[in-house]
Amino acid sequence: MTLRKRYTLFTIFWIIFILLLFNIFVYLFVINITTRSEEQSLTDKVKLLLENTHPQQLATYKNPGLLNDFYNVNELIRIVSPSGEIWSEEGSDKELLSQPAVYYRSHDSGLMTIGGKRVLYMRVPLYEGPIQVASMEIMRKMNTLDTYLQILVVALAVTSAGAILFAIFGTYWFTSRLTSPIQQMVSTMREIDRSGKLRKIESKPEDDSAEMQQLVRAFNQMIERLDRTFARQKQFVADASHELKTPLTVIGSYAGMLKRWGRDDAAVRDEAIESIAREVERLQNLTKSMLTLADAEQEDWLNLESFDLVPIVDELSEMMHVTFNRTVRVNAASGSVFMKGDRDKIRQLFVILIDNAIKYSKDTIDVTVSSVKQTVRVYVTDKGIGIPENEIPYLFERFYRVDGARSRATGGVGLGLSIAKRIVDLHEGQIDVMSKPGHGTTIMLQFPQRKG
Repeated sequence: MTLRKRYTLFTIFWIIFILLLFNIFVYLFVINITTRSEEQSLTDKVKLLLENTHPQQLATYKNPGLLNDFYNVNELIRIVSPSGEIWSEEGSDKELLSQPAVYYRSHDSGLMTIGGKRVLYMRVPLYEGPIQVASMEIMRKMNTLDTYLQILVVALAVTSAGAILFAIFGTYWFTSRLTSPIQQMVSTMREIDRSGKLRKIESKPEDDSAEMQQLVRAFNQMIERLDRTFARQKQFVADASHELKTPLTVIGSYAGMLKRWGRDDAAVRDEAIESIAREVERLQNLTKSMLTLADAEQEDWLNLESFDLVPIVDELSEMMHVTFNRTVRVNAASGSVFMKGDRDKIRQLFVILIDNAIKYSKDTIDVTVSSVKQTVRVYVTDKGIGIPENEIPYLFERFYRVDGARSRATGGVGLGLSIAKRIVDLHEGQIDVMSKPGHGTTIMLQFPQRKG
């Protein structure tokens, strides 16, 4: 069952239930009010009759014309003796007159049914001094009130039916508008599944509720994110294909040289083997970098812990000195700078940055670590060739190289800074590049200093 039908049936059920309770309440309330009014009218009539028969004497009760002035249509008034004899009686309704005359010793009143019609009765004892000598009985058919009650029932039924019909159409219209964004989402998803092209939902904010607007915005944001992800994947595949094409072409060319002249020319053979080995190594580095970057796209890539950043940088400076015979100076005024993050990924970040500095400079490299206002700041500074200002915005794009030929000479694949940027982003940090050609480059890192 659709949401629209469920909501419509639920609303109609509750409206019928509420109308039913309301109609029952109104009907019983009207009956109660009218019955009490009629009982009061009979009570007033009895009081008036007793006042007009003062002094109360037996001869007065036996007067046949005693009740003439108190008679109304649809009423029966009679005085009955203890023996059951009717002393005085006024009435024209045959059904009321057909009721047996009974002598009653106590006051009584209520409702009864005669011929399918409601009859209000009142029985009052009559006295001569302290002795009861007769009883008076008044019966009144409630024809007029019953007619009004029938009109009331018809009016309640008609208004209730109208309210139910209005609720059906109103609820159906309202749920149609309410579920319209959902229907659009379903249609959009089916269109996306059919065509393979991402599409957003077009909505009118003035026609939708706040919750539906939030739902539409969330859906469109998801589509935007998927679109960006697919675009990055396409770009990544295109760039990776381009990067893989060069070493594979080189390997294929040298393999052809080996096949044609390698058996007879040792110099050609050695050159080919050396070039193939170099390109294979480059392919391995490229594959490793692409796998690392693919892993970095996962949100749970980090293993968070609290650690001191200074020992990590000291260790890397020693390793780089031994490996590349280059001096990396570490400046940490406070001695210890703690942060919360993934120790291994932060180490990988500094390996990338220091390795880049070594590749494109020949002098000493400075790494400054400090803590300022709950922020960890790190500066990696070299005095190398620098980067043109117009190239800086593109540094962190995948496979981007400022100087392609020079990067290939140093073994770069253009993914190191992309991996570095991803590590910084996952740590909710910031990375900035300051550089001038011929004056060196400074990369500044900032991380929130969270402990524990």
